[in-house]
Amino acid sequence: MRRGLALVPLLLLWGAGAQSKNDFRFAIVGDRTGSAQPGIYERIWREIGQEKPDFAINVGDTIEGGSDERARSEWRELRPIWSRYGFPFYFTPGNHDIWSARSLEIYKTETGRPNFYSFNYQDAHFTVLDNGRTLDLADDQLAFLEKDLDANRTRSPKFVFFHVPFWIPFLKLGSGEFPLHQLARKYGVNYIVSGHGHQYLRMIRDGISYLEVGSSGGKLKGEGAEQGWFYHHVLGTVKATEVDLSVRRCCGAG
Repeated sequence: MRRGLALVPLLLLWGAGAQSKNDFRFAIVGDRTGSAQPGIYERIWREIGQEKPDFAINVGDTIEGGSDERARSEWRELRPIWSRYGFPFYFTPGNHDIWSARSLEIYKTETGRPNFYSFNYQDAHFTVLDNGRTLDLADDQLAFLEKDLDANRTRSPKFVFFHVPFWIPFLKLGSGEFPLHQLARKYGVNYIVSGHGHQYLRMIRDGISYLEVGSSGGKLKGEGAEQGWFYHHVLGTVKATEVDLSVRRCCGAG
């Protein structure tokens, strides 16, 4: 009897330690290119700066790209925009950012990030993948993702970022029968976030939220705010395991 009573404080301490300590905010920045519209990206960054998030992360397509000779100068022209705010900025590669072996090396140097990687913030976990040059996720990206998620099973919530939203046709057809979704279900991923289409979309499958964050400066490819065609960024608020993703419209467009 005494042994059972002695275990009670230990169990209570374990339960308290297991509770998530998340309490942070982060900004998600959409595509700046292709066809960057004058002043939009800069204005969105001013609005993000006023919100004072703990960090920002983008969904790719920061530079216009396409030329190995111009790539470095394009990155360096943009650096003053985000460097003035003092919080970390995590990059996701898009098809405008990496298109060749040379542009890949420039990307790594100029962003200070690999083209695929992961990081933790408090108890949350973020995985960034590279699919800007493919129509889905290549085998090496899926292998990296599974190994990474397996090593971070106990963290929550979990976010996966990559540029091209190849998941849209599957979800529109009501299917979760693709490897990314199966991994997300297995390892408890909460959010999968992409860009590329310059349109805001949100879809849910098996409790996993899929987001296409739209344009933060790239030319809108359609019309009508009700269809997701507007300039914006997303502000994420994470408290314990609860996540609120708030769309912040900009510039009176759409």
